[in-house]
Amino acid sequence: MSLKAVLFDLDGTLLPMDQNIFVKAYFKGLAEKLAPFGFKSEELIKAIWGGTTAMINNCGETTNEEVFWQFFEGVFGKSVRNNEPVFTDFYKNEFQKVKSVCGFDPFAVETVRRLKISGIRSVLATNPIFPAIATQSRIRWAGLEPEDFELYTTYENICYCKPNRKYYLEIANRLNVLPEDCLMVGNDVDDDMVAQDIGMKTFLLTDNLINQSNRDISQFEHGGFEQLNDYIARLIK
Repeated sequence: MSLKAVLFDLDGTLLPMDQNIFVKAYFKGLAEKLAPFGFKSEELIKAIWGGTTAMINNCGETTNEEVFWQFFEGVFGKSVRNNEPVFTDFYKNEFQKVKSVCGFDPFAVETVRRLKISGIRSVLATNPIFPAIATQSRIRWAGLEPEDFELYTTYENICYCKPNRKYYLEIANRLNVLPEDCLMVGNDVDDDMVAQDIGMKTFLLTDNLINQSNRDISQFEHGGFEQLNDYIARLIK
């Protein structure tokens, strides 16, 4: 068995969190930031969810960034993009408070750095619905640096989202490796384990498990970081 690259999800995988608590804290901060600019909280949050859905349904013709802002313009008008610097300022400043609702797992840091030493390529395969500035912050909250990954997906640099299989194919293509030589590690059964449909190996991290479709997880290699490291060791023998 060969292993050339490991793809890691971020939220709930490398960065422990309760997703519902994270989303509430994130939306609360963003709504407060944008209120002075005329955005009503309920309308704003509804539009963000709509833009997120549009990105998830992106068929690859343009970046997720453009898909999001096209949806936003449809709700608030063409001039809404003039507020983009306000969003950027939010991610630089107020967004940092959201770190308080996230955890930290030293075993996640150790796993990523151990791979780097062994020469196996690491990718941060987080669902690319956030701008790079937000993703970079969340990487650091997890105790890592953006430079620890050969690639990290953001809404600016990719045209697909999970659970679209083309998202995983795009990553393999950018690395110039076969899907069969990759391992996808994530905590979401539906979003992350779909990588096996294109031939990738998968590992389901169960510490912050999301299994909305209530699937039988015994079909997947699964467990905590100790079990993940044992599995990786078997793959690289």
